[in-house]
Amino acid sequence: MASASVTLIGRPAAGRQSLWRYWQGGLHGSEFVWAVAFIVPYIGVFLAFVIYPVLYGAWMGSSPHLYSELFSDPIYQQTLVNTLLFLAFGVNLKLFLALLLSGFFMQPGWWIKTLLVIFVLPWAIPALPSFISIHWMLNGEWGLLNNTLYILFGIEGPSWLNQRWFALGSAIASHIWKWLPFWTVILLAGRMSLPQEVMDAAKVDGATGLRSFAYVTFPMLANLYLVLTLLATIFLLGDFNSVFFVSGGGPANSTHVLATLGIRDAYDMGHPELGVAAVMSALPLMIPLVIILMRKLRTAEVQL
Repeated sequence: MASASVTLIGRPAAGRQSLWRYWQGGLHGSEFVWAVAFIVPYIGVFLAFVIYPVLYGAWMGSSPHLYSELFSDPIYQQTLVNTLLFLAFGVNLKLFLALLLSGFFMQPGWWIKTLLVIFVLPWAIPALPSFISIHWMLNGEWGLLNNTLYILFGIEGPSWLNQRWFALGSAIASHIWKWLPFWTVILLAGRMSLPQEVMDAAKVDGATGLRSFAYVTFPMLANLYLVLTLLATIFLLGDFNSVFFVSGGGPANSTHVLATLGIRDAYDMGHPELGVAAVMSALPLMIPLVIILMRKLRTAEVQL
């Protein structure tokens, strides 16, 4: 009985020691102290700037009456349509053009490399001055674009930012212009990593040009293209720069997307809870995208 009691008493202590050794990760003495000293600041930053804002935002936007107020707002209904259009054109057209341009930049020649450097410049420069410059270029009265049309062709250009579809199209085109080089470079790197022996074998078998792209190149890039599509969709859902600085959500709040509508409700209208609710209404789309992206990345890791 005494030995059994000693065994039962000793088990929790042994379990605590095992758990402590697990958290130490094989480190002892000063090594463990230094490891803790290095990791504590990162944990503090993560808690302060990731966990706390997310939890606080979820608490601010948790009231059901906010969403009933939001869904009954005609501006929000229009914003949903704008967001879907922005995603449809801003993601698919951007990545399709990036796929085509990545093939163009695969060609040999020093002038191709020079064009690639120039092509990357819009992505390399800061977004704020780029979009502000586009905003002034599209001014209907004395903007660069309309002045050019009038001088060269004698055409009176439209009021680009005073009509909903022109303004929304301008914001989408600005976003594509800004981010097209980034995705092109990624797809170019993907093309360059394809096995050269496979490409050579396809040429020997007669697969050249469009046939080579359709039956050899694109199937090997399909997983990368899907991952980039998911990433671009997630990034674009949270992006407000192109709309905010090009069209400003106008005219008459007709070109807002969810991100800019949230800023408008939170700051311009002085209703931060409603602004958080507007942004959080994208979660039903955002969460499945993140889950699918994680699964695709895990699958790619297993294949490698």
